[in-house]
Amino acid sequence: MALIEVSNLEKTYFDEGVETHALCGVTFNIKEGEFVAIMGPSGSGKSTLLHVLGFLDRHTGGEYRFDGKAMDDYSDTELAHVRNKKMGFIFQAFNLLPRTSVLENVKLPLLYSGIEQKSWDKLAKNALEAVGLSHRLDYEPAQLSGGEKQRVAIARALVNNPMVIFADEPTGNLDSKSGQLVMEILQKLSEEQGHTVILITHETYTAEHAQRIIRVKDGMIEKEEIVNHRLKADKFIK
Repeated sequence: MALIEVSNLEKTYFDEGVETHALCGVTFNIKEGEFVAIMGPSGSGKSTLLHVLGFLDRHTGGEYRFDGKAMDDYSDTELAHVRNKKMGFIFQAFNLLPRTSVLENVKLPLLYSGIEQKSWDKLAKNALEAVGLSHRLDYEPAQLSGGEKQRVAIARALVNNPMVIFADEPTGNLDSKSGQLVMEILQKLSEEQGHTVILITHETYTAEHAQRIIRVKDGMIEKEEIVNHRLKADKFIK
């Protein structure tokens, strides 16, 4: 069974009587453990699709099933619970608290997790070790490079051990070397730890780290393709 099942998905925005169709009958499935890139130009609907898939917004037509249950069957409280427990998010702008240590930033998702507080430090330190930042626990974001900030964001996304990680243009604010390292980490999380990774990007080079690319244009799927010459994560911080 697929982890994510999308059937004829639609999203329409209404602003002062004007309708904007951001998604127009999108259909696809994503299996657990898959690394999928959703690719398209600005305004194609890919970010809207991420918001729906990540339970950050509701669709207006069609059906979205996550882990076997239709999104329409979740209350807002249940959506928030699943989003916290089963989903991790990485954004282009990092979204770190500025005057808060790296360790405390990573612990943030645990506040509403139901996990005992005495375990939080260990979980956060394990997540930071996984991205090679054990030596930056007490640093604040202003003391980090862009690549290090994004690796902190990845650790924060990992701390609850989510089923799926959503990465929205995670290399957009990074130089090429830092961006490559971030993509290698995401690839390892899929290949070695079994996380489902959904990457939103407009860059072909970034998308080719995935196993499959779903190309979106004007709110519709233009085509799906298997990445035959996939870029490999041949080096990684230990």
